[in-house]
Amino acid sequence: MDAFSAAIDPALCPLCGQPNRCAMQAEQAIGQAQPPCWCTGVEFTPELLAQVPPAARRQACICRTCAEKASAQN
Repeated sequence: MDAFSAAIDPALCPLCGQPNRCAMQAEQAIGQAQPPCWCTGVEFTPELLAQVPPAARRQACICRTCAEKASAQN
């Protein structure tokens, strides 16, 4: 793991830096089962996913606000 990857906070959106409210990350962090994450009912376009910095891919989830903004633009 390089220095940039170590600085990635999985609880923050890699696009805007706000909390992503990821239930899967919360479950890992607190060790307690969570209900299904809000993101399971949202489609993330390839264009939106391409905006995530390479080092943050599969490390931090996009937040609902960024996902909804991208959806509204399409």
